[in-house]
Amino acid sequence: MFRTTNAQTSIRTRVIEFRHEKGITDSILSIEYVPRTGKNRGVVYEQFYKDDICNLFVWLRDTSEVIDGELFKKDLQGTYWDMNAAMKNVTHEGGVSFPKSKKPEQLVRQIIEMTTTPGELVLDSFLGSGTTAAAAHKLGRTWIGIELGEHAYTHCIPRLKRVIDDEDRTGITQDVDWHGGGGYKFYELAPSLIEKDKYGNPIISDKYNPMMLIAAVAKLNGYFFAPDPDVFWKQGHSQDKSYIYVTTAYLDAKTLDGLAAEVSPMEHLLICAHAFDTGLSLRYENIQVRKIPQSVLDKCEYGVNDYNLNIVDIPEVDEEDCEDA
Repeated sequence: MFRTTNAQTSIRTRVIEFRHEKGITDSILSIEYVPRTGKNRGVVYEQFYKDDICNLFVWLRDTSEVIDGELFKKDLQGTYWDMNAAMKNVTHEGGVSFPKSKKPEQLVRQIIEMTTTPGELVLDSFLGSGTTAAAAHKLGRTWIGIELGEHAYTHCIPRLKRVIDDEDRTGITQDVDWHGGGGYKFYELAPSLIEKDKYGNPIISDKYNPMMLIAAVAKLNGYFFAPDPDVFWKQGHSQDKSYIYVTTAYLDAKTLDGLAAEVSPMEHLLICAHAFDTGLSLRYENIQVRKIPQSVLDKCEYGVNDYNLNIVDIPEVDEEDCEDA
């Protein structure tokens, strides 16, 4: 047997206090107790301690093994958190308060460096206090962070502003020699496009103005939203000269015939309208007519409040809008 300093702190402290309290001067002291955890949990267990500092005696057979005729001592390595001081005391990292839930930048750094190279994309779909975005930014990765709660405004934005402005001296800043720079775009999810009326029928939400509606319906149907300044019905396009036209007006046969006269035989047009005359969807081979709600019901979700989002494309926004957000 041999001595080790790896005694359980609470037990060892009580043994030292007991020695002093009782005036025990013997070099070796034995105790018996019933452990609450570990391999001896629930049974009477005897331990031996030596001297005033109470080093613990450990049986050789319990802490070593023989490999190829040689004796090797086994050390308890502990956990990753025990060994790395940078994983603790992260309360002030990033300058935002996130009790009991904030992840250390050093931990995120090691994960990112093990799995990506500079310039590659890092995604955190539950961004929380913004640790992943902050660490990825400092490490030269592109990143996407998604946060449903108010933390996006109260934590993530202020924290990333400090990172970009070189005002954040916490986390991995000094380790990676970060001196600020870069930027990001901030997007908010639009309100649900489709909602139900009092009769349970799907209708377009009144939160959408005509241009928002056109952009949403175009993208949900796989068209690139790009209104033609000269041709009003070319509001979006896809491949092979295929276009989309979204209208909130009632579509009758006369209007459709007028549009058909402008659509060349080599072009295809999808028309999405609130309502239209019966039979218009079969009137022309290269023109398809759909009712707006039905054209998007299978491609979007409504009335939900979770992360099950069918995101078709990242919206195009003006730089001023980005700055305001």
